[in-house]
Amino acid sequence: MDQENNSLFNDLHPVVLGLAVVIFGLEVMFQLATAGLLGGSGGIGWRMAAVRDYGVFHEIAAWMFANNSYPAHDLMRLVTYPLIHGGFIHAVFVSVFILAIGKMVSQVFSGLSILVLFFAGSIIGALAFVGLLNSTYPLIGGYPGVYALIGAFTFILWANMGRTGDNPMRAFSLIAMLLGIQILFAFLQGDWGSVVSDLSGFVTGFALSFVLIPGGLALLLQRLRKR
Repeated sequence: MDQENNSLFNDLHPVVLGLAVVIFGLEVMFQLATAGLLGGSGGIGWRMAAVRDYGVFHEIAAWMFANNSYPAHDLMRLVTYPLIHGGFIHAVFVSVFILAIGKMVSQVFSGLSILVLFFAGSIIGALAFVGLLNSTYPLIGGYPGVYALIGAFTFILWANMGRTGDNPMRAFSLIAMLLGIQILFAFLQGDWGSVVSDLSGFVTGFALSFVLIPGGLALLLQRLRKR
C-alpha cells in the first residue's frame, strides 16, 4: 500500500503537487484557526480577513479604473485570490482537480508552463469577472486556474484527435459538461461569476497552449491551411 502511495506521488510533477499542497495547507490553517486551535480567539476571523485582503472585488477594481490608480497590493489580488477558498470542500475539490488534470497536463507541459497556465487563467478570469459583471460577491478560489489547466488538457486531446483522424470537437465534451452544470447552478442561484471567470480561464489555457506546447503554433497554422 505504501509503495502504491509513493508511486502515485512520484508520478506527480513537483509543481502540480506543490500547488495543491499550498492550497490545501492554507485551508487546513483556516480550519484549525476556526476551531480555535490556531491563532487564539483572533484566528476565527482569519478566513474572512484573507478574503477581504486577498480576494477580488468589483468595487476595488472599479475604483482603480475610475482613478487610474493601481496599488501593488490590490494588483496582487489577481494572483492571491486563487489560493483562498470559501471552505474545506471548496479547497479539496480544487486541490483534487489540480492533481488530476495537472498530472495529465504535466506529461506534455513543463513545470513553468503549468504555473503560467494556472496563474494566467486566474488573472484573465478575474479581469473578466470585474469587467463583465457587477457582482456583489468576491471572487476567490482556484477554479479559473483549474479551468485553464482543463483548457490545456483539451488542447492535448484536440491535437491528438486531429492527428488520428477522430473528430476534434469531441475534445470539448469535458468542458461542455462542466459548463452545462455551472450554467444550471447559475440559473438557480442567480450568480454568474463562476461561469464567466471559469470560462475565461478555460479559453486562456487553451489559447496559451498554442504558445507553450512545442509545435503548437505550427499545428494552428496547419489547421488554418486545411480550412
